[in-house]
Amino acid sequence: MLKQFKYTFEELNIIPEDFYELLGFEGNEAPEPFPDYIKEALNQAPALCDIIGGFKIFDSVEISTKNLTIGIEGKVFSPTKTVTTQLKTSSKLALFACTAGAKISEHANKISAESDPLMAYVFDVLGSNMVEKATDKVQASLLEEVQKEGLGITDRYSPGYCEWSVGEQQMLFSLLPANFCGIKLSDSSLMHPIKSVSGIIGIGAGLRQKGYQCEWCTDKNCIYGKIKRKK
Repeated sequence: MLKQFKYTFEELNIIPEDFYELLGFEGNEAPEPFPDYIKEALNQAPALCDIIGGFKIFDSVEISTKNLTIGIEGKVFSPTKTVTTQLKTSSKLALFACTAGAKISEHANKISAESDPLMAYVFDVLGSNMVEKATDKVQASLLEEVQKEGLGITDRYSPGYCEWSVGEQQMLFSLLPANFCGIKLSDSSLMHPIKSVSGIIGIGAGLRQKGYQCEWCTDKNCIYGKIKRKK
C-alpha cells in the first residue's frame, strides 16, 4: 500500500511555543527579539512551504535482533540494536518520507546572506518544526489505516539517528517510487529539500507508540536527545 498527502501550513497548528526548545529556551517565554521574529516567521510561513508526506507498507519483512538487520524485498538494512529491538515484533513495516519543501530553507539562506542570521535561524527552526509536525500527521494516517486490521504502530526511526548510518537512505529510497514526495538524495545520502525526513515504522498486533527513549541512545549530537538530557 502506497499513500501520499499534501498539507497546508495551517493544518500543522504550529504555535510560538513550538520554537522554544529548539531555540534553547526553557518554559513558555522567549527573550527579545525572538517573539517578534517568531511572529513574523509564522506570518510568512504559508507562502514558504510545499509540504508533502507519505508512506509505503511492506507485508513481507524479516527482522533479526541477533544480526541487527531488517530485510525488506531483498534489501537488508543494518540499524542498531535500539531500532531492531523496537521493531522486532512487527509483522509489517512502513517506510515513510516527508518534506517541508525547498522554499523555507532557500528563504533562510537568503536572509542569512542579507546579514540577518538570527532571523535566518528562526526560519531554519520553523522548517524543522514544519517537517516534524507534518510527519506526525503522516504517522497518524498510517495508524488510522492499520487500525482497520486491528494493528498498531511503533515510533518512527530514521537513518542518521540512533547511530543508524545515514548511508542507508539510499536503500530506503530505492524501495519507494522515484522522486517520492519530491525528495532526492545526494551522493552522500543527504536529502534535498533539506527540511525532509525519512525512516521506518513497525506495524503489528499489540504495538504502540512509546515516545522516544533517548536514554537508550548514545548519539550525543542529536538535538532532541540534548533537550531530553537537559530536562
